[in-house]
Amino acid sequence: MNELSRRAFLQRLGYLAGAGVVTPMAINLSAMNKATAATTDSDYKALVCVLLDGGNDQANTLIPIDTSNYATYRKIRQDIALDQSTLLPLIPATNLAGGLKWGFNPNLKRLNSLFHLRKLAVLQNVGSLVQPTSLDQYKNRSVALPRGLFSHFTQKQNWQSTASDSFREGWGGKIGDAILKQNSHGAFSCVGTDNDTLFLTGENTNPLKVTPYGIKGTGSNKERSQGSDAMSFSEALSNLFTSSDDNAVADSTNESMMLSAIEDAKTISTEFATENALAQQLKTVASLIKARDTLGVKRQIFFVKLKGFDTHNDLLGRHSTLMRLLDDALGSFYEATEELGVSQNVTTFTMSEFGRTFNSHGDGSEHGWGGHHFIMGDAVKGRDFYGEAPEIGLDTAIDVGEGAWLPTTSIDQYSATLAKWFGVSDSNLTMVAPNLHKFNNWDLGFMSS
Repeated sequence: MNELSRRAFLQRLGYLAGAGVVTPMAINLSAMNKATAATTDSDYKALVCVLLDGGNDQANTLIPIDTSNYATYRKIRQDIALDQSTLLPLIPATNLAGGLKWGFNPNLKRLNSLFHLRKLAVLQNVGSLVQPTSLDQYKNRSVALPRGLFSHFTQKQNWQSTASDSFREGWGGKIGDAILKQNSHGAFSCVGTDNDTLFLTGENTNPLKVTPYGIKGTGSNKERSQGSDAMSFSEALSNLFTSSDDNAVADSTNESMMLSAIEDAKTISTEFATENALAQQLKTVASLIKARDTLGVKRQIFFVKLKGFDTHNDLLGRHSTLMRLLDDALGSFYEATEELGVSQNVTTFTMSEFGRTFNSHGDGSEHGWGGHHFIMGDAVKGRDFYGEAPEIGLDTAIDVGEGAWLPTTSIDQYSATLAKWFGVSDSNLTMVAPNLHKFNNWDLGFMSS
């Protein structure tokens, strides 16, 4: 199956799924898809975090499609409800959806295809928790709760750090601390495309900002806290070869080689939409993955961002555009990992500071708590749902007010499952996820061993 026919197959499968007629035969053709990938670099792994900045409206991302639950959804969401006939049905491999029948937002055609090709999974109702919490415990404030619930700023920090008492280090950076010695050049262990650096900051790991225009280092933890300016492109490259972490000797040959590798890596044949900011960030990530040997890395963690999810108004129009951008960017990035032969080694996942209220507020929705998220890659046990499916409606056992969902899965469990796949030992998982010891299930099961 050549590149053109493979893309056409993915597209056709997406439309078939949307019509509810995906067959096992079509799904089994995913084996042909795998055969097109280059030889896998089995000693390389990368985690790619995609922040849906602003609080993604999970209720219009994953929608109940059975008659009874869709009627409840339509009655509650009113003017912001999606038309049932446009939804893309999801046919899971097992009954992990809690009996619910789900459909994707109509703009998630490529993700719908990837789901049915077993390369995408959905984690249901995940959010910031200090410990397992019931609705009564929340109402009575009888257990510790995350700070600043429903606040953009604080919940974004909660999601990136998983800690309720300190926002100095992120769980991506803590994973980076655990794997730092596996990389010849530690500076490329944690790489972001945005000024938001908390997720990638560890005790010993300093995030590096890389854009299509160059590289900016973020300095030491002390320098960051003092608000120092980012290093220039040339200074950052020079420091890669002079830092104590790397134990390497700086010379112009090494710097030139690295620059050349990064420039050469930009010649990926997979198309990334030029007008899609997230797609361009992920193209930069793909370029760095392509240059991994020259950069001397075996483990990498990336952080990218799509802005605009604070949909208090015009939710149908704005959210539809965001879903289309997300679908296009993630679809292209997955194809790029196939092109590079690392689709088994790169796991992409989403986060957002909170979900939104199931109840409508005019033509928008308000700040919520729990939400749904995607995990993508060949190492993912795809075509399934994980976590606990929410009850559709208001005044349910997880409704803390106006349809804001009390999470039934914690960020600590989410991060620990990803960290374990990445190679963090069981003994170090609580370093990555400080509240993990309060939860019974440390592995949510969505990653292959």
